[in-house]
Amino acid sequence: MKELKKVDYRILSEFMKNSRLSDRQLAKNLEISQPTVTRRRTILEKEKLLEYTAVPDLKKLGFEMLAITFANWKHEHNEDEERTDEAKAFCEKHPNILFVSTGRGLGTDRVTVSVHKNYADYHNFMTELRQEWGGYLEKIDSFIVSLQKDTILMNFTFKCLAELIKKSGNDPRKARKQT
Repeated sequence: MKELKKVDYRILSEFMKNSRLSDRQLAKNLEISQPTVTRRRTILEKEKLLEYTAVPDLKKLGFEMLAITFANWKHEHNEDEERTDEAKAFCEKHPNILFVSTGRGLGTDRVTVSVHKNYADYHNFMTELRQEWGGYLEKIDSFIVSLQKDTILMNFTFKCLAELIKKSGNDPRKARKQT
């Protein structure tokens, strides 16, 4: 991947706030030429740094729950390419999974974020997760958010992140030092 230019961060920031902007409007907002915007946007898309998706209000779509599930990989089992491919296939079978990753924290090394229509849907998902992966995982716990009843102070959005990138002038790591 080529090193990003300052203009790339500015373009990403604007698209994160409003992905429906035309190249013409974006050029006007950033006070740069439209051909520059079009050329840089095309590069960002090819590098997979810019993809377009909507971030809907999950509650209004009828989801009652968001689950953040933490687990530990049993160390007697090797993690290999085959297990990774199986895990990716499991995720593809479950379009309600929003994010899955390895990591560290809370005494765990796996995290999954998923949404569910109701508790029965969540229960069925967890049952299937334990059936397929219980032999490899231990300490599977979830933090449950009721999208209907819990106090949600901020919905999923990248607008704040866009401001961080914009504020940094280019590299978001620099913005942390400035705040």
